[in-house]
Amino acid sequence: MTANKFEIEELTKKLENHLIETKSSWLKSHFSLVYRSIFTGNNFKNLGKFCNDIVAKYPFLIFDAEDFTSLQESALVSLLKRDDLQLEEVIIWEYIIKWGIAQNSTLPVNFKEWTNENFTTLKTTLQQCLPLIRYFHIPGIDALKKIKLYKKILDEQLWDDLTQYFIAPDQPIESIILPPRTILIQELPIRTTEHVAEISSWIDRKSSTYSLANMHMSFN
Repeated sequence: MTANKFEIEELTKKLENHLIETKSSWLKSHFSLVYRSIFTGNNFKNLGKFCNDIVAKYPFLIFDAEDFTSLQESALVSLLKRDDLQLEEVIIWEYIIKWGIAQNSTLPVNFKEWTNENFTTLKTTLQQCLPLIRYFHIPGIDALKKIKLYKKILDEQLWDDLTQYFIAPDQPIESIILPPRTILIQELPIRTTEHVAEISSWIDRKSSTYSLANMHMSFN
């Protein structure tokens, strides 16, 4: 059994390398499918890292996809752990809430009808995601508009510390302050044709960006 497991692992690595090195066009045209498939199990670690590197820089490929809410929790968590995820933290928060609500069809559509039990349901669904949000790097006005509505899914101490931090940032707090994400570009996300060309070049492992004329594949 151990020998068979080792052989499967070796075969998996060879398959990953083959896809990454020689099947870039196929990866581009099936990116969403590939990204979801590699997180169904835990066998394609190299391919997972390869795709995560792309999504971290171009998050709209996954976060703006029509089937974003069907993303596996493990895939979402792996992205939230990245310091280089190129999205503003409050936007990440909104996507997480959207994903969490979509996992629970029984939650009321009308937010005013939510009960404490509904908030508990959402909190349980997002228990792996919530600790990965960089709350203390969200502007106070955004926290009031976006986070306060869902403060019941946060630990009470965290919300108290957030409130204090916005009022008196120099005072000590109990909650852990995660480091800010490293934002590489100013306006995110960009969805121009030139941007797609850059992504295509990266997946093809080219040192220079494709021209629009020679770009043979695009993302839909």
